This record gives sequence, structure tokens and C-alpha cells, in this order.
Amino acid sequence: MDDDTPLAILNQLIRIPSQNPMGHDHRGPEWCEQGVSDWLCRFFASHNIPHRYDQIEPGRGNVIAKLAGHPDRPTILLDAHQDTVPVAGMTIDPYQGIERDGRIWGRGACDVKGPMAAILSTVARLNREQTRSHASLVVSMTCDEELGQKGAIDLVKRFDSGDSFLTPTPDLAIVAEPTELNVVVAHKGVLRWRIQTTGVAAHSSRPSLGQSAIYSMARLISGLEQLADELQTAGPDHPLCGRPTLSVGTIHGGESVNIVPERCVIEIDRRVVPGESFETILHQTRQALKNRCGIEFEMLPPDTSCEPLRDGENGTLAETLVRLTGQVAGSSRTIGVAFTTQAPKFAAAGLPTVVFGPGSIDQAHTKDEWIEIEQLNQGAEILYQVAKQL
Repeated sequence: MDDDTPLAILNQLIRIPSQNPMGHDHRGPEWCEQGVSDWLCRFFASHNIPHRYDQIEPGRGNVIAKLAGHPDRPTILLDAHQDTVPVAGMTIDPYQGIERDGRIWGRGACDVKGPMAAILSTVARLNREQTRSHASLVVSMTCDEELGQKGAIDLVKRFDSGDSFLTPTPDLAIVAEPTELNVVVAHKGVLRWRIQTTGVAAHSSRPSLGQSAIYSMARLISGLEQLADELQTAGPDHPLCGRPTLSVGTIHGGESVNIVPERCVIEIDRRVVPGESFETILHQTRQALKNRCGIEFEMLPPDTSCEPLRDGENGTLAETLVRLTGQVAGSSRTIGVAFTTQAPKFAAAGLPTVVFGPGSIDQAHTKDEWIEIEQLNQGAEILYQVAKQL
């Protein structure tokens, strides 16, 4: 690991599969984060940087490293997740790390192994310096961001547990995501749950003897579509994040074409703007469907609930980051975004938190994912300046 440039590090990271199984029972070396975790531990060991691996479940865990700085400077948490979304449907080799046209291509290049490489390159650069005039760093490489955020949840619990390796608790946090070097101070959260309708099975030659759960669900879906439209005109309007959204992402029903279906289930994705509460969203959705559709249904407990990132408590950090980014890259601004990150987990622990990194969310999760090499290098330089000047 002699070459600590962001590009060299990213090239190695892309070549290590770390697909999140997304709740499915996928097994094998191409799934989960163990390969990346092992590489990270070797990276930190080769640089004599204190680190450890916190296993959360078999094959999945966090790699945490510490770089001591000047005692009068703050401690910054630099967080990046190890997992990627699956590679199915990609039109390029997901693990080759192809370089062309000023870009590097591969799964995770943008989300989020590129920003991770910027962090690691910065840490290695600071570690080579003889004088520790920079801020102290806690580097968290977390697992399962793409689904349940188990890694961030585990890390925050350790902040409050008296864990000596994580003492003192960091003063502020920068969560790595592709933001095109803008500083995200607010973003939407997400709430996902299922709705089930139940009918009566019957032979399809005599459907009048049964009751179709799919027909009932169709009426509910029509009601949900109305709600989604209303959110775009009458929902709460956040100045940075806009209005909330609602969509039906999956539907499953019936056992066979010649049986009147007795069960149908849909899955709902509700994007939440700062200021909304999960409890109110569920209550209002249930009541609206009851009033409008006249259908019996069951709302199952949410399986995903990620809070939005609220602006207002990260202003000083954001201003510094915008200023330093402008010096390195020419321009930057504070923004709100529609996508969700694990930054609110750290904000809830009392850390002023922003989301920041090279790359564009437009390339994340795509069939030909890439990141601009120039922006990757700029991201590393900005993080270095943050550590030196905060």
C-alpha cells in the first residue's frame, strides 16, 4: 500500500465486492462487507494507525480508526459506509476499476468508495506529518448503510457506553456521500411499511364465491396515488428539501391465476421532510385510506425508518467547509437533498453533522457508475484542509 493517492486507493476498493444483500439471504464472498473490512484493517495496520474491527453480525461490522491531533483542536468524525448496492444489471465490469475520460468506473466508485478513498488518502497524508497540528480524527467505516444502517446505530451506542477507544466523543461529523463537493445541511428521511389486504379464496371459474384481495388493493393504491399527488401541492414545504413524496414500490398477490387471491401486499416508500413525524404520517395515511376507500386493510409496522437531517445545528461546520471547498475547487454551497443518509444518527447523538463528498448522486446506483478523478482528488485536499484548519 505504498501509493496513498485517492485514485490508487479507490482502484483497490472497487475491486473488492461488498454488495449489501438488501434483506435477502445471499451468501458468498461477493456479498456483505467482510472483504472491504479486512482490506481496511490491513491499510490502517500498514500505516501504524490505531484501529479495530467491531463485528455486528457474521461477515458484517465496522472498522474504526483514530488519528491523534493537537489536544487543543476538535475531534472530527469522518464516516463512510463500506457496502454498495447490488451489481445486477450493470453494463460495465463492476469490479474492474476502469479509468478513461478522466473518470474511474465501477460499483461503489461514486457511492461511496470514492469519498471513502478521499478520507483514507487524507488520513495517510496527515499520518506522515511529524507535527500533530491538525484536528484529531475518528474514522468510521460502517456497514449496512444501504438498508438498515446497523453500523451507524452500533457506533452511536458505543459513544454513550464509556468505550475508551471512542473517548472523548467526537465534536462534529462529516458523513461521506456524493454531493459534488456541496455541503448538505438538510435532507429527507424515509419511512417504509407494508399494507396488506385479505380476501376469500375461490375457484376462478366461480369468482363470485370469493373476494379478491387484489381488487381491494387496487382501490387502496388509487387512494395512495391521490395522497401522493396532494403531497406535491399541499404537503409541508421545506426551504431546502422541498415537499415530501410517496410511492408504491412493490406489489405481491395471489398464488395462481386460477384462484381468486386471498392476500395482497404492497410496500410504500414515504420520503419525510424535516419537521414531520413518523407517527403522524402513519396515522394520517391510515385515516385517509379508511375515509376514501372503504376497504378493510392492515398496515404492518414500518421496516425502515430513517430520520431526516435537520438544518440549523450544523451552520458553523457548513460555513467552514464551504469556504475551504471554494478555495480548492472554486465553488461550493449549502444545499438540501432528497436522498437519505445515516448522518441523522450522528446528529441525534449531539454532533453537528453535514454530508459531503466528491461525486454526483446522479451516478450512484447506476448501471455504469463512475466518479470524476479530478473531483476525487479535490475531495481529499478539502478534507485535509478541514483537518488542518478547523
